Amino acid sequence: MKLSREMGFLICATAIALGQEPQTRPKADVVFLHGNIYTGIAPSASFHEIKRADAMAIRGDRIQAIGKEEEILKWKGPQTEIINLDGHFVMPGFNDAHMHLAAAGLQRLEVNLVGVKSLTEFRDRIRARVETAEPGEWIVGGGWDHTLWPVKELPSRWDIDEVTTNHPVFLQRIDGHIAVANTRALQLASITIASHDPPGGQIDHDSTGQPTGILREIARQAVAAMIPTPNHDKRRQALEAGFQDLAQWGVTSIQDYSNAEDSQICWEEFQIIEEIEREGKLTARVTEWLAFNDPLETLQAHRAAHPQSDNMLRTGMLKGFMDGSLGSRTAAMFEPYNDNPKNVGLPRYDQAKLTQMTKVRVDAGFQVGFHAIGDKGTQMALDAFAEAEKEAREKKVKAADGGEDYRLRIEHAQVTTPAQIAKFKELKVIASMQPSHVLTDMNWAMDRLGPRRAPHSYAWAEFLRKGVPLAFGTDYPVEPVTPFRGLYAAVTRKSEDGKKEYFPELKLTMEQAITAYTVGSAFAEFAEKEKGTLAPGMLADFVVLDRDVTSVAPAKVLGTKVLRTVVGGKTVYETR
Repeated sequence: MKLSREMGFLICATAIALGQEPQTRPKADVVFLHGNIYTGIAPSASFHEIKRADAMAIRGDRIQAIGKEEEILKWKGPQTEIINLDGHFVMPGFNDAHMHLAAAGLQRLEVNLVGVKSLTEFRDRIRARVETAEPGEWIVGGGWDHTLWPVKELPSRWDIDEVTTNHPVFLQRIDGHIAVANTRALQLASITIASHDPPGGQIDHDSTGQPTGILREIARQAVAAMIPTPNHDKRRQALEAGFQDLAQWGVTSIQDYSNAEDSQICWEEFQIIEEIEREGKLTARVTEWLAFNDPLETLQAHRAAHPQSDNMLRTGMLKGFMDGSLGSRTAAMFEPYNDNPKNVGLPRYDQAKLTQMTKVRVDAGFQVGFHAIGDKGTQMALDAFAEAEKEAREKKVKAADGGEDYRLRIEHAQVTTPAQIAKFKELKVIASMQPSHVLTDMNWAMDRLGPRRAPHSYAWAEFLRKGVPLAFGTDYPVEPVTPFRGLYAAVTRKSEDGKKEYFPELKLTMEQAITAYTVGSAFAEFAEKEKGTLAPGMLADFVVLDRDVTSVAPAKVLGTKVLRTVVGGKTVYETR
């Protein structure tokens, strides 16, 4: 592919700005030739300024030059490795702005219930694990979704008791906001007919008052606290499995909250990732979130424990939870669920306490991001942000990058109102969203929300039209880590078989979706000057695909294969 005269001028101008002409500068370590390189959109550029290149020079972990082959070959030296891209499509590496890596890896090592299509299959998978378990060993896992079953009813403790009464069992729903436990597990946690709901949680009971085994939100913690913590080796194995998934799908950066249930375990998992980095085996850049609820002193100590200048691994925002999920009907809503008229969800905070905690943490220079799915949950987050940002500006508090943009975030933002979206814009709040959720949720979202609220759900385009920054991710393992499923969802808002459609007026262009998944995600972690686009001086993080996702029919995006994943100039995955 040929480039414009302006692009060639840009390459030369960049070289001059760095002080030397290509002939006298240090030579490249690697040169990639014969590519169809989509360079991405710089934060200050418009969608009309997307540039293409056909070659790229890499030195160290940075892009040295990018442009026409005849220009790039000037950076070749005697030791330069030459890699022929064979005309394949190249784009900036995906930056997944929201995931739970250790949880995803552990799910692969435990009872994996993702995709089970019936209660019978649910029990069969549990039975298979029981047959290999030690006497009395805990059976744990997750990924089940009862909305996929012919009879869309939640499983109960008695359903699991049919498989085992000797093993305590605890299985998380795919969204991670409700779980089912068997009778033995409830006994160990002292959950009985007399147990009361904890603040921010709910224990489901049947018509006789007996607990059914379904535990919602905070109520899950009573059983989770009884489960032995996986040892170091198992957690490292889980993390390594997660990193393999990332490389295979072209994900070069992640923003991660490895274990949303226990902040101490989450910190220990960060330390395991440090081990992997020290051994030179880290294959994706990680920004690890810290727990909003932890004491300020703990948060400051964790932030200071690892260099923030480390481009491969660092701590990031503080993650808090306003509510639950739509699938579990625990997302906090202003009005009752359309299909459950007595239920408005489960808010997790008192507003006054939330606002005060937010002020303290923003004043201490932390970026804050809140999980909020329901419109009430979103409003709680916005109200806390408004007060915290006002106080921080009055005190002239510096943001995480030393500037004055605090880049506060709302994670998911699935159900919003036009007024709330306007407030996002006013407060410069980032909408960190996961487009692939709509592929799962469109099967029941209208039932949950009704015709008045649904048109403003999963409203990526509505946010973008109002000038709200978007950052895309997957919420892995809630959804598969593949970014191509997210791109497809963003540009079609159709089911994977193409038979269902969910408010198509809110779909994005492919360029907009890619930008949210690269530059937008980088902006959300104060890293847009380092990654998200392919340009001289930027980190050499990119992916080589078997098709040009900007030109193929949307349905074909789902079948995209990653041929090569490059992080910091090093190939971390390649098809054989």
